[in-house]
Amino acid sequence: MELFSDISQMTSWISSYLLPFLFVLTIVVFFHELGHYLVARWNDVDVSEFSVGFGPELFGFNDRNGTRWKLSAIPLGGYVKFMGDANAASQPDHDQLKNMSNDEKAGSFEHKRVGQRAAVVAAGPIANFILAILIFTATFYINGRYVLDPLVGEVVSEGAAEDAGILPGDMIKKIDGVEIESFSDIPRVVGANPDQPLSFEVDRGGELLVFEITPRTKVREDRFGNVIRTGMIGIVSSRENANLHLKTYNLIEAAQAGAGETWFIISRTMGYLGNIITGREAADQLGGPIRIAKVSGDVATLGITALINLAAVLSVSIGLLNLFPIPMLDGGHLVFYAFEVFRGKPASEKAQEIAFRIGLALVLMLMVFTTWNDVTQPWFLSN
Repeated sequence: MELFSDISQMTSWISSYLLPFLFVLTIVVFFHELGHYLVARWNDVDVSEFSVGFGPELFGFNDRNGTRWKLSAIPLGGYVKFMGDANAASQPDHDQLKNMSNDEKAGSFEHKRVGQRAAVVAAGPIANFILAILIFTATFYINGRYVLDPLVGEVVSEGAAEDAGILPGDMIKKIDGVEIESFSDIPRVVGANPDQPLSFEVDRGGELLVFEITPRTKVREDRFGNVIRTGMIGIVSSRENANLHLKTYNLIEAAQAGAGETWFIISRTMGYLGNIITGREAADQLGGPIRIAKVSGDVATLGITALINLAAVLSVSIGLLNLFPIPMLDGGHLVFYAFEVFRGKPASEKAQEIAFRIGLALVLMLMVFTTWNDVTQPWFLSN
């Protein structure tokens, strides 16, 4: 397949997809590594390198503490390297650790208490979640939110809602205990639960009724040509002007809404992964760097606010990914620290080396799998 037929097409691809992708990913990676860095410095850990990207350094500088801040050539992540680390994955350099002076040990990550090490490692994913909350909070506070009352205007014939007894004029109040504030909240909850029975609390003329509805799986294309498998129940909103209004938020309300939005993404992501494990969902919706670039370019056409909100969504996803209990990832390190607390001493050098090799293999397999998912998508094959 020939991706670029001429220079102008390549230039268009760079401006439309690559630059938005780098913008979004750089924000997310920087804040993730900044979380590690700040907590490390608070615990008097010497940091030798702070890198956005991997591979050869493009440019950088040294700060007064001796940390090399740099931008590297491969923009698919980043790392903070502490004194005593053998590599960017924070694998301990056991030879260096054994030959350290007392002064060097004072600044060594591996010589800190297990609680301090765990705090440094956990700070990266936590920083991702905080970034998402801050972005969503700012969006709600500055722009507010257009709310379309969750009033059913039309029930699709032979759909799941009609079969359950939903009628035009019904006001949907809750779905499985989740408060429904706007009609747009309905597909967010329903879409994440195809073929899963859901409890709907409905206001019908002042009377509160409860229905059990199982969303049916539908495959559709979004406005950008991405194929999405989602749950649908077959209702259409009431689009009378009186039902649409702008809701504004004060700072506290915006922060609460931002935290709620972040939690929704976390719960939806974990629910989808759980469904993959149990066989109720296919894994073809998992995407890698190519899909992130595609989505970044698509969202960039909607404006800078939409692109920054995408950074928040991606930040949550990267935070969750790094918490997976896989050696090389932050979650894998936390598992080692939990084992150290339980055992009373760290795992052996041999065990750590084997675990890191397994972790590397798993991460590479995940990258290959998600990249394969990307290149077999219709939008990619049609280029």
